[in-house]
Amino acid sequence: MVEITLKRVELPNGETVGYRERQSESGGPTLLFIHGNMNSSKHWDVLMESLDSRLHLVAIDLPGFGISTYHKPIDGLPDYAETVKQFVDALSLSQFSIIGWSTGGGVAMKFAADYPEQVDQLILLSSMSTHGYPFYADGADGNPDLSKRLRTHDEMSALSRTKLISDAGKRQDRAFMRWLFDVSVYNLKKPAEEQYEQYVDDILTQRNLADIYHGLNTFNISSVDNEAAPGSGDVSRIKAPVLALWGANDLVIPESMTREITEDFGPRAELIVLENCGHSPLVDALPALTQHVERFLLG
Repeated sequence: MVEITLKRVELPNGETVGYRERQSESGGPTLLFIHGNMNSSKHWDVLMESLDSRLHLVAIDLPGFGISTYHKPIDGLPDYAETVKQFVDALSLSQFSIIGWSTGGGVAMKFAADYPEQVDQLILLSSMSTHGYPFYADGADGNPDLSKRLRTHDEMSALSRTKLISDAGKRQDRAFMRWLFDVSVYNLKKPAEEQYEQYVDDILTQRNLADIYHGLNTFNISSVDNEAAPGSGDVSRIKAPVLALWGANDLVIPESMTREITEDFGPRAELIVLENCGHSPLVDALPALTQHVERFLLG
């Protein structure tokens, strides 16, 4: 089996970015992995190990996650798309496919819109919508007030959800983070115990939760304006064929967001619904996920 190695590279924007790489055994195509919120390249491990050895695999730690630095706070997910551009240039990657998970799906879509000539194929795994991921003010009853969508970073920082999770991160509260993932991500199936402990270590590396939430809330590459951001229409600039994979039991990404993706991409996108699968197909449906990714990339 080809070894997966953890490396670092310095970028022109001043960040030092960590990444995992698995070389191809036969000079095959490159797949770039972009992780989601509250994890890093570490969470891709089982898929990187299971994919066909012909593929060259590269998984980035976005700034603020994993072993990457976070010197300059992001203003939105487009900042991460530019970091990815600097990263692939630093590695001399000119042509590749991308898989983006959850928040990483938004970063992947923005990169594919800004640099369509570099992206061969785009895989959106349990991805946020082309319309963003909405956040609402705290209601009087403790539930989100769906009539009051947040707009500013200050509002996001003051949100009870942001404070609760950020404070747990500052305390390095392993029990809280494990409970949070138990009820939201691993609600159907848990990782192996040793692996789960490593994932919790990785979750606790995040330093920018409010920034990510603000980026999710204000992301909008659709052609439809919303309360938080106007639609940029950037989705029309994505030329790569798209594979969207979504778990039927996903508690993080509702079906409505997945439908927004497929509606905005139209015939350019293929949707696969994974049954008995939550927000982590890597844990809940690894054989099926591997099969669909290999079919899409290798035929």
